[in-house]
Amino acid sequence: MFKGFQKAKDIQYVYTPVFSSLCGVKLDSNNKAGYLLSGSMWSDGRISIGQCDLVESWDNLSLSQKKNLNYRYQMGCECRIYTCYSVPCASAGQHECLWTDWLLDNSLNGEQARQYACIRRSDSSCSWYRGGPPPEKDFQDFTDP
Repeated sequence: MFKGFQKAKDIQYVYTPVFSSLCGVKLDSNNKAGYLLSGSMWSDGRISIGQCDLVESWDNLSLSQKKNLNYRYQMGCECRIYTCYSVPCASAGQHECLWTDWLLDNSLNGEQARQYACIRRSDSSCSWYRGGPPPEKDFQDFTDP
């Protein structure tokens, strides 16, 4: 993901390979609602995206995802999300959140991705947090994605 968040008005071009076989992404220029994109920022400031990055139509995002963009996702910038594709799987440490959507839903856009945010807690560990008002200093640790 880009370091920090950048609004579309700050970005003029997004680079991607021409062919999907090279992980290129085709965006619909008629999509008036826009997209939520994650990708890589090159040292010269150019931004590139591919099939392994998050590329989602704004209209397809859940209300929770849209709300989390303004506050909670930034709380997880020091956390790493570890994707679980098969059992057994385990997080490598306290600075990771275990993402189980693929394992449980056979999708990378399941309940966990749509409703939860991996955030850094006051004790510096990372865990999943689901919706509601912004977390206080201490909040309940939700471990069931």
